[in-house]
Amino acid sequence: MNLSLLEHLESIDHLLTTTRVARKRLDLTRAVDRATIEQCLEIAIQAPTGSNTQGWHFVVIIDQEKRTSIAEWYRMSFEAYRGTRAEPKDEPQGVDAQANQMRRVISSSRYLADHMHEVPVLILACIKGRAETKSAATQAGLYGSILPAAWSLMLALRARGLGAAWTTLHINYEREVAELLGLPENITQAVLMPVAYFTGEDFKPAKRSSIGEQTHWDTWGQHK
Repeated sequence: MNLSLLEHLESIDHLLTTTRVARKRLDLTRAVDRATIEQCLEIAIQAPTGSNTQGWHFVVIIDQEKRTSIAEWYRMSFEAYRGTRAEPKDEPQGVDAQANQMRRVISSSRYLADHMHEVPVLILACIKGRAETKSAATQAGLYGSILPAAWSLMLALRARGLGAAWTTLHINYEREVAELLGLPENITQAVLMPVAYFTGEDFKPAKRSSIGEQTHWDTWGQHK
């Protein structure tokens, strides 16, 4: 493998392993220009789509009143969600690492819920079609035609110094959001991304469980 190819792969690997959900590190004071968003969307639609249907739609929300309305529905949904989950107890570092990590996630999630209306750009990734009453295969095909594009969008944003959070809590108010944005009835909302430049220099890879525990060879539970 030549050096230039190796460096190229290292750059891709770094992008893939350091694209984090950005909440507290979103720069709420810096404007995001339209041209950059459009460039990232052009990259996103190169993602695969079922039967090449290209039924994706992206609603870019910059209007302050609309962002404020969506942020309020998101906040109410977050409060309802938090009410169903027990708060992890504070533990000394190393005693319960998972609980400590979850506590940090909850803190950053609450920060986003409290400041969503201040994020300069919201991008709602949608797909043409409804699948709630359809077969599992149809549902998988529908979401499989928008989620790769949404992830490509998040990667493209990250490569340009922009952070994003992959969120879905607003869907508890799907009809209200659809009415606010004028979405047709046959459009499914898949993911909402608050987008802004991120603060700091870089992100680090996250701590994950061992791939050996979650990879199955030929049969479930066969890890070797």
